[in-house]
Amino acid sequence: MAMTVTPNKFSVLFLVLLLILASEFRTGDAKVCQKKSQTWSGECGNTNHCKTQCQKYEDARFGACHSQGFGHACFCYFTC
Repeated sequence: MAMTVTPNKFSVLFLVLLLILASEFRTGDAKVCQKKSQTWSGECGNTNHCKTQCQKYEDARFGACHSQGFGHACFCYFTC
C-alpha cells in the first residue's frame, strides 16, 4: 500500500520548512551599540556632520545627533 501525500499536506510541510529556515537566518543579525562621540565637542546641530565624524575618526557604522539634557550631542553607533 503506497502512501500518498495530498497537496494540502505538502503545502503545510513546505510552510513549516520555510519557517524553520527563516528563523535560522535571523539569528545572525549584528546588534548596534550607541556611544556618545569621543571626538565631537559642542552642540550637535547637523546629523550629517556627526555621522561623517563618527565614521572617519571613530570607525563607527554611523552617527546621529540626539537630545541630551537641554542640548543635542553626537552619538556614534558601533557593531556590538
